[in-house]
Amino acid sequence: MISVQVLNETLANCLRKARMSWPEAAEFLAEVQAVCPVCDLTAEVHRVGLALGARYGFSAYDAMIVSAALVNGCDRLLSEDMQDGMLVEGRLRIIDPFQV
Repeated sequence: MISVQVLNETLANCLRKARMSWPEAAEFLAEVQAVCPVCDLTAEVHRVGLALGARYGFSAYDAMIVSAALVNGCDRLLSEDMQDGMLVEGRLRIIDPFQV
C-alpha cells in the first residue's frame, strides 16, 4: 500500500530532485499506483494522525503516513526517515529498508 501523503512527497521529489517534468512524474506515479493500492487521506486518517503526532512526536507529515498505515491495517511501514524498529501502537513496526 501507499498513502496519498507519500504520493505527494514523491511527486515533490520527482519534480525538484529528479527534475522530471510534470508528465514524466505523472507517468512514474501512475506506475507506482499500478502495483500499490492507494490509502486515501480521510478525516479518520487525519484524526488518528493528530493523536499519533502528539503521542510519538512525529512531524505532521510523518504522523499522517503512520496513521494511514494503521487505519488500513498494515503491520509494517518502510521509511528511511523514521526510527528503525519502532513499534507504534503495538501494531505497526517501522522498518528502514536500508538498515538490512
